[in-house]
Amino acid sequence: MIRLAPTLLAVLAVAVSAPLRAAPDDFVGAAAARHGALGERAARFLVRHMPAADRESLSTGFLLENLALALAAREEFPWAREVPEALFLNDVLPYAVFDEPRDAWRGDFLRWARPIVDGAASAAEAAQRLNRDFFNAIGVHYDTGRKRPNQSPRESIGQGRATCTGLSIILVDACRAVGIPARAVGTAMWTSGRGNHTWVEVWDGRWHFTGADEHDPAGLDRGWFVADAARARADDPRHAIFATSWKGPGVFQLPWSRNGVAAVNVTSRYAKSGPPRRETGVRLWDGEERVASAGRLIAESGDAVIDFATRAGRTDLNDMPRLSLTPGMCYQLQFRRGNDWWSTEPFVAREELATIDVKLADLRPPGAGEGSGLTREQAEACVDAIYQELVEQQGAEREAELEAGEIRLGGRVMKWQARVFGDEPDDGRSLYLSMHGGGGAPGEVNDQQWRNQLGLYQPEEGIYLAPRAPTDTWNLWHEAHIDPMFQRLIENHVALRGVNPDKVYLMGYSAGGDGVWQLAPRMADRFAAAAMMAGHPNEARLDGLRNLPFALFMGAEDAAYDRNRVARERAARLGTLRREDPEGYEHLARIYPGLGHWMDRRDAEALPWMAKFRRQPWPSRIVWLQDDVTHRRFYWLELAADAMASVKAGDRITAEVDGQRIRVAGKVPPGTRLLLRDALIDLDQPVVVELNGELRPATRPVRSEEVIRRALEDRLDPAATPTAVIVLD
Repeated sequence: MIRLAPTLLAVLAVAVSAPLRAAPDDFVGAAAARHGALGERAARFLVRHMPAADRESLSTGFLLENLALALAAREEFPWAREVPEALFLNDVLPYAVFDEPRDAWRGDFLRWARPIVDGAASAAEAAQRLNRDFFNAIGVHYDTGRKRPNQSPRESIGQGRATCTGLSIILVDACRAVGIPARAVGTAMWTSGRGNHTWVEVWDGRWHFTGADEHDPAGLDRGWFVADAARARADDPRHAIFATSWKGPGVFQLPWSRNGVAAVNVTSRYAKSGPPRRETGVRLWDGEERVASAGRLIAESGDAVIDFATRAGRTDLNDMPRLSLTPGMCYQLQFRRGNDWWSTEPFVAREELATIDVKLADLRPPGAGEGSGLTREQAEACVDAIYQELVEQQGAEREAELEAGEIRLGGRVMKWQARVFGDEPDDGRSLYLSMHGGGGAPGEVNDQQWRNQLGLYQPEEGIYLAPRAPTDTWNLWHEAHIDPMFQRLIENHVALRGVNPDKVYLMGYSAGGDGVWQLAPRMADRFAAAAMMAGHPNEARLDGLRNLPFALFMGAEDAAYDRNRVARERAARLGTLRREDPEGYEHLARIYPGLGHWMDRRDAEALPWMAKFRRQPWPSRIVWLQDDVTHRRFYWLELAADAMASVKAGDRITAEVDGQRIRVAGKVPPGTRLLLRDALIDLDQPVVVELNGELRPATRPVRSEEVIRRALEDRLDPAATPTAVIVLD
């Protein structure tokens, strides 16, 4: 176990010169002389944002030693050299975490931590090693017998004990000593009223969390407190989750003090359900004239949230972009000036904030690394991490649905039965959703049709699942409640039963075939292929099947409701669509001579035909035709929530990617979002959007954790999760 030297135990805080308050410019000048321009910026950052009490008590020597050691770590450790400067200044350079006594901990922590992190391949691995070994090395562990919660490292080491706050201070300092951005995170009071808690976040391309002295071999982003944190409330400072931030601008109210420390509200990263939001307008001014500029909203994590554009002119002041902000959360606005992004000061969204007026003269020039967003690799890792996080949070509820064999939604219940065939492949199970016939009949008749459907087909591999329609109406499979029920059913099997989200297939017989005609075009982005057996399409159209292989099977003598005639017409229409668009509308049509409504199981050829296909979550061309059950999202197009009231059946949008250009045409409501991922387009290069023939200025979409989290919370579908967005005004 490491022991503190007697001189360090006695002094620890370096005091070799006058207090900073006597000559702050001398500190900045000395830092510039020793460390150049970066040293000067670092010193000015500390002076600008440090607590007032520290200006009175800390010496220039203390601050210079801390600054020098932080810069040395930035040069020594490979991960530290990759940290953006803004993040380094805010989350590596600071000499304290909360309001603990100020110790000169950095030199000793660097010496003790260096052998522990030696050979680590990443900041995340280094932080894991520190959490595993550093507390044993210094002999400090959890013990409620500590003197106070906000102990300094020296105090905790002297006692050999600390609670969650003291342990978090130690882990944050240990990470900072080796150049890992780290911050303490916590809540003043759980919503259950069970008290407060503190833990740690470390940055490795994005923020990860862990409990201090609670090493989990399974990795970061795990902890016993996840369920409690999921119930946090961003709009209530008592129950929100805050991360310490040297520059704020929020305040973390300390449970042990009447005072608070600078922090950012990060509740949205933990809360299971989103907090309320408010629409806020934005205007950019040059004197008394409004200025047109590309802009973007940045969340407290540094990730871009949304792109927008301000407008020029002195009239129509209400004609401005509106952003959805969460009261209590910290944001920053950036505007394009020439080739760079200029920024506002960070601000906290308030309930009463209806309009934000920004003056050009108040914008700050760009800082190194600010607003650059995630790399492609970081974004892909972020999708996986947030998906696993959400599965862990929702797993118990979803497992209960699978065990019960039923989905409940809006007062309706959809039951199902399933059979499993073959061994599970390396790329995951297939899932076949097979809809029964009947409809417009007594419940016992539809029950019998359901039981028949379960034994009707046998794939070589996969989960063959026969749901029971929630109603007994004639349109039992294409009422509005079916779409979200099927989505939930798919998500549950992907998350907890090993199903590959790109190997989900839709099929149905008779009234179930009616459902395939309707559901396949409007839910095409969920399936790999679909097969319709002996059904009637009613008013459904085929345009949305552009990227969904579709098979239809019909007895040539099945004349009820003109099924045979309509099936031939629709088969011909699919052939025409295929000729007009040779890369789309893959299809198979079988009209069996001499057979009526029952096709003697010859239609079972649908299963091996469908099994050849995999879903295309990022097709280069989309044709979206709204049905009478309207949808907000289709592949990589998403409508604004407030636009849905005006959307109606027959509204049509086409969108395609050609190199770095995206063409969108049709009835495109304001606020429509292009959901983007590198599987679709190169997000490291500028993207040009052509909307109904009008070219928009090129922009480089920013990959964002906020975009990823929002998409996964809306649809738990990692393969189809965007990492960046462009909003069409």
